[in-house]
Parts: sequence; structure tokens; C-alpha cells
Amino acid sequence: MQLKFLNYLPLVALAAPAHAQSDAAKAFGSRPIIDVSISPDGKSLALVEPLVGRGSVVSVVRADGSAEPKPVLVSDGKEDRLFGCAWSSNARIVCNAYMISLIYGERHGWTRMLAVDADGGEPKIVSARGSSDQLGFVLAGGDIIDWLGKDGEDTVLMDRYYLPETTTGKLNADQRKGLGVERVNTHSLVRTAVEPPRGNAVNYITDGHGNVRIMVTRPTTNMGYGGHRYDYFYRKKDSREWLPLSTQSVSGIVASGFQAASVDPALDVVYGSEAVNGREGIYRINLDGSMKKELVFEQPGVDVDDLIRIGRHRRVVGVSWVTDRRHSVMFDPELKKFAAALAKALPDAPLVTFVDSSEDESKLVLLATSDVDPGKYYLFDKQTRQLAEIAPMQAALGSYKLSPVRSISFPASDGTAIPAYLTLPPGSDGKGLPAIVMPHGGPWARDEWGFDWLAQFFAHQGYAVLQPNFRGSTGFGTEWLGGSGFKSWQQSIGDINDAGKWLIGQGIAAPSRLAIVGWSYGGYAALQSAVVDPQLFKAIVAIAPVTDLGDLQAEWKSDLSPSTLEAMFGDLSVAQAGSPARHADVFAAPVLLFHGDLDQNVSVSESRLMASRLRGKGKSVELVEYKGLDHQLVDGQVRSQMLDRADRFLRDALHLSPANP
Repeated sequence: MQLKFLNYLPLVALAAPAHAQSDAAKAFGSRPIIDVSISPDGKSLALVEPLVGRGSVVSVVRADGSAEPKPVLVSDGKEDRLFGCAWSSNARIVCNAYMISLIYGERHGWTRMLAVDADGGEPKIVSARGSSDQLGFVLAGGDIIDWLGKDGEDTVLMDRYYLPETTTGKLNADQRKGLGVERVNTHSLVRTAVEPPRGNAVNYITDGHGNVRIMVTRPTTNMGYGGHRYDYFYRKKDSREWLPLSTQSVSGIVASGFQAASVDPALDVVYGSEAVNGREGIYRINLDGSMKKELVFEQPGVDVDDLIRIGRHRRVVGVSWVTDRRHSVMFDPELKKFAAALAKALPDAPLVTFVDSSEDESKLVLLATSDVDPGKYYLFDKQTRQLAEIAPMQAALGSYKLSPVRSISFPASDGTAIPAYLTLPPGSDGKGLPAIVMPHGGPWARDEWGFDWLAQFFAHQGYAVLQPNFRGSTGFGTEWLGGSGFKSWQQSIGDINDAGKWLIGQGIAAPSRLAIVGWSYGGYAALQSAVVDPQLFKAIVAIAPVTDLGDLQAEWKSDLSPSTLEAMFGDLSVAQAGSPARHADVFAAPVLLFHGDLDQNVSVSESRLMASRLRGKGKSVELVEYKGLDHQLVDGQVRSQMLDRADRFLRDALHLSPANP
């Protein structure tokens, strides 16, 4: 681990790229602020901000602006990455770091928790250290499940995965195995057991006040794989006995049964989601032993499974869901009034997220965004009623005119209306444009109305961008989700290709200037679209794509049971028909591939295979590999280079004039 605890911000010298990037590529490829948190007393903020390239720095800022920001922790991003911080006390900050290393001959991603004083002193690793006799390596460094450890300042509750020790030559080898909970002092590192490790436990949920109230277990099959159900248990107040709460059954990617999410100690209930009649809704169950269950909120036509929580205690204050845009309902009367007032104060930034709050919730950290605004962080003081800007999310875009995103729908070949988002170049009449279909990743995900740096970059460069929520996307119920975007790839890819045909039919896209760009599953969809209709798209850009379904199954077989893999990917015939790398001979359009060589989600071998197969068939293909980066390509310079190269590739393939710098 190369993390350093500093009292200064180092200067980073970086080599210039071989090709001069456009100003737009630099701006849109710049990384946003990673995280903002507030101390329990509301007097200090911790900002996790990107450095040039892939590094990041944690700085402490006085909430009243009375002192200059003080850097306390920095990562160069080469061997480690910071991805979130919060306060264990008014003087102590805890951060999560992610690394990728060679472990037992294979590369794995792993995490560790770190702590540092607000003045940069007393740096320590908070995650439990494994012994040299431990039978294996624990990848997860533990999550903080409650910021109130009930044992003085600096104390939190953390889950911890235990591995047994070898018994060879030892009489007192520790044989504990499984997930447990500890009370940890982030300063002294004193650890005390709260929940003993259980071999089949996968999660614990507290009440936000230091009490573990929910345990989730996943029985293993005879073959050692995780079973097809999750069992939820609860405790009554002031009791140590575990009682059955619910069982969630999983069939492939579809789950049924109540999934607990958050405990409200004042009401003595647990909130969670459950699918009824094919749609997710929010329910709550009493934890007093009565097991009374009631519907809290549902919305016809879409899934509602997102709780709005606030502050250090993660208090449930509302729910949110997405139709054409994200909507919310507040349960808390005071916050309901505040949300209405905020909508008037920030009319151009309707998407507001409660990021953090002080202990007493008198000061709130908010993030307000829109389709044409990456967002700004704000600090709201309830006592003074003042709303102060903390920082813009992506400052490099401040001078750029961004494009409004319009919610539309288009008919699939079978007549089904497919929801999508259309972004046109600024000032465009929307006719005869070069255009891009941009399917989302996942596939168990969806696009939402809001700011998207990829779509906005291409719109700025003169392209129309259409982002379809094809069948196989989440958020629209189990019927829309279907078998999965892999097993039922024909339907998902069919919808994506129909998006391109709609752009042409509407006169938005010229037939000779239609391209497809995708990341992860979106990259797979971009490539597989050419297998289905080789002449539709005239250029293909795929970032970190899946290219062979059989190879992806092989990568995942150690974590998933054969029946789960079959439910997600289908049989051998699906892998044969649905793998673009097995059909390189039908490709007509040029292909540009990007991939990080440390990708833990989709191996870089997938892109290498695709490039090799295309070259073997005499097709036009280029593969750009980024050393030391994973699936997300978390490097501002690399992202800028990627945007610039993709734009130049598309302009050449679509016979467009060069873009303005």
C-alpha cells in the first residue's frame, strides 16, 4: 500500500500524451469529486478530491471557511485508490482504500480501512490484521456498519471476516470462520467482539445507535456454492435471541421475498423491499415480535426499492423511484418542507441527494444536480437557514454549455414501447446528425435522467446520443427484466438495434453516420449488435466489453453455482450464438476497443480475444490497453485520451470533419 499521510500536497509530474488532446476531451474526461462528509459537530468537512491522473487527496476544510484546506491523506492511485471517507469523531477520519494485487498467483481486488486525525496525525490501518498462520487471505477489510460504537469517541461497529489458522504445531489455533461484528476504536485499535463469526452469515444491520438488530445468512449447497436463498433474522429490543424474519429466494437474477435494508429504532421496525405482482415496493415489519407487515410505498409500472436515509444514524426519511425522472416522497415532515423550499432555491438542479449530516442533523451536506449540471455540493445550516456552496462536482466543465436530456420512447420491432433518453448537440435542430446509440452497462442496471459525462461529451462534439432502457434493464419489474441481457440477448440486442433504426426513421441520424458506443455490458451489446445486423452501425466503440459468454462463465464459475450460471447465461447454444468473438467473420464496421489490463469485472483477455479474431478475419480493429487500470478506468488523463481517440475514430469512420479544439 502506497498511501501517505501528509501535511502538504505533492506536485505530480506526468508525461504528455503522444497526441494533443482537445480541450473538450480534457474537461469531460476530468474526474469528479469522490466524496464529501461532515464531522459530528458540523464544524469540519472532509473532501476526497481527484488529483491529476489517477491519484486522490483527502483534505479537511472548516465549515465556516475560517482556514485553508488541509491535506491529510493522499494516494497516487497506482497501487491503491481512495473511494470514501467519514468521521468517527470530531477529530478522526476513516477512509476506505482499494488495491489490486497478485495473491496466490492471481490478481484480486481487496480493501482496507484507514484512519487519520483531522490534522494529519496518527495514521493507522483500522482493518483487522490477519496472522501468518491464517489459512488464506481476507480480501474485504470490513465495512463500518454503525458509527455509534457505544463505547466513547472514535468507536465504531465493523464487520469482519474471520479465517481459521493452521493447527500444525499449534495448540491454541484460532478456528473461527465466517462474518462477525467487532467494536473498534479507530484511534487505539482496541477491538472487542459484538457478534461471533458465523460461517453462513453475509450481512448484519444495526439500528444506527450501536445495536445489531438484523442478521442475514446464506446457506451453502452440498457443492460449496452459495445457496439460492437468503434467510433474515431479527432481535427484539434488549434481546440477544435471533428470531426468523423472512426468506428471500433467488432464481437466477430474480428475487422474491422481503429484503431487509434499514432499522428504525424509534418505530421499532425494519424497512425493506419486496416484489409483489412483479413490481418492487417498500414495506416495513414490526420488530416487537408481532411481525406486523405493511406496505409503505409502491408506484404502478416501476420498481420502488430505494430508501432515502440521512446522517450518521442512517435514519429513514423517505423513498425514491424512477419513471422518466427520479422522484421522491419524504416521510419526515420537516424534511418534506425543506425539500419543497430547496426546489424553489435550486430550480435548475432538481436532483438532490442527502450526502451526510452532523450528529444532530442541524447541518446537512447536499448534492444538487441536473441533466445539464454535473452538480454542486452544498452545506445547509438549519439554524441560520443558509445554503452555502462547498464545491462543484466537476469544475472543469464550468464553462461548457451542456445539452438537455429528453425522455422519449420508441417502438421495438414487436411494437413494445422502449423508454430511452435522447441528448442532442447544443443548438441543434435534431436532423441529419451523426448519431450514437449508447446502451448501458450491467446488464442488471438502467439509465436515468441526469448528467452523463460520456453522453454529454459526444453531444458537445456534435453527435445525437440515444440511451435505451432495453428489455433486460432493471427498474421496470420482473417481466421487463426477463431472463437477463445475456441469456435473453436476442431481445436486448433487438431493442438496441431498433433504437438505431428509430434514429434513422425520425430523420435524426443519417444512415451513413450511425455508430454505437458502450461500456461493459454496453460494450458487449455494441459488438453483438453487429452480429445481428452488420450493416446498421458504421462504427463500433466498446469499452471493457464481454466478448465470449462461455469465457465469462468460466471466470465466474468459482463464485456461482452451475444452476445460477445457467439462469444468467443459458446453455452452450446461447454462448455460441450470443458471443461476438465467435462471429468475427460477419463484422462490416470498424471496431475500437478500450480495456484496463487489471480489470476485475471483465478480463482484458475478452478484448484481446475479440481483437485477435477480427484481425484473423481481416477486419478493421484497434485495441487500446491501459496499464494498471481496472474496469472503471479511474484516471482523468486516460479518460480524456479515450474520449479524444474515440471521437477521432468515429469522425474518420463516419466521414465527418474534424472537431474544433
